[in-house]
Amino acid sequence: MTKEQGLGVQSAPDRKTAYVILGGPDDAQNFAKAGEILRNGGVVGFPTETVYGLGASVYCEEAIEQVFRAKGRPNDNPLIAHIADMDGLEQLVSVMPETARKLAEAYWPGPMTLVLPKLPLVPDAVTAGLDTVGVRMPSDPNARAMLREAKVPVAAPSANRSGKPSPTRAQHVWQDMDGRIDMILDGGQCACGLESTVIDCSGDGIVILRPGYITAKMIEDATGIVPTIGYGKDLGGSTPRAPGMKYRHYAPKGKLYLATGEGSLEEQCKAIADAYDSNFAHGSKCVILVTEQDKGFFGEREQILIGNLDDLSTIAHSVFKAFRDCDTKGYDLIYMRCVPEEGVGAAIMNRVVKASAGTV
Repeated sequence: MTKEQGLGVQSAPDRKTAYVILGGPDDAQNFAKAGEILRNGGVVGFPTETVYGLGASVYCEEAIEQVFRAKGRPNDNPLIAHIADMDGLEQLVSVMPETARKLAEAYWPGPMTLVLPKLPLVPDAVTAGLDTVGVRMPSDPNARAMLREAKVPVAAPSANRSGKPSPTRAQHVWQDMDGRIDMILDGGQCACGLESTVIDCSGDGIVILRPGYITAKMIEDATGIVPTIGYGKDLGGSTPRAPGMKYRHYAPKGKLYLATGEGSLEEQCKAIADAYDSNFAHGSKCVILVTEQDKGFFGEREQILIGNLDDLSTIAHSVFKAFRDCDTKGYDLIYMRCVPEEGVGAAIMNRVVKASAGTV
């Protein structure tokens, strides 16, 4: 571990990674093999409906350490335990509050993580020493088939090198993890494209620690309680209670700059175009991430279409892929307009602000 950054060891590739494309007649055999790898202390990259995960048995601290090594992830950043069904809670959680039960009934399986009081047998390596554990039941059928075969809860962060954009395709996992893990299961493109909503139900009230597809309104509808917003706060040197709260995340290699959302559409686009032109004239390779609403403002400037403001899920679905495409094409500077922080827009802005280097 590097003392300066508190990062997990930056391991070099040291193993052969099996790559399996799902959707064929050998799926049952492939899931069984993945489950065997997990039970025996290996690490598997696997699809979920949110992003691809990097899985290890909750009970194998050596495998958990390999996850941190493979990612170069700070080990004071807790992992999320994935379960196949409600029976998995009995292996992880000491108390299931009524608010958590209502949320689970409403939104599991699905893109929601509940932070709950943990059992003593859950290793500190998974929870970063906290007395709580984040638990999720994914809805992706491939993830659930693998979890059933694993027969243990599987701790899994996103399957990318720490700080890079989260992977929404197996090819992204291969780019970051080939030679660092034992197997990658290719289940195609993730349906959501953003990580799960993380909801703390371990104390009084309900606190959203990370926004996602399960919105504050949906939480209130299920529980009758208006949740507190617990993200976007300065935690200083404390241990974060959920992934994505403390460190810079999701970032492309190039610097991402955001138009703040102030002023008219035309004014925001002009600010981006002026910044693009100035930096392009000085030799920077620039690109603009555009929506259907603003793509006509930028003429012949380099652009990547990321979706439609009338359906923010299209942007959530593609923004991490756009960041990866920017890396592949070697853009130095990336520009994007903010999106409305309504519904899943709050999650989009949470990710892009953490990835950004400033505003224009």
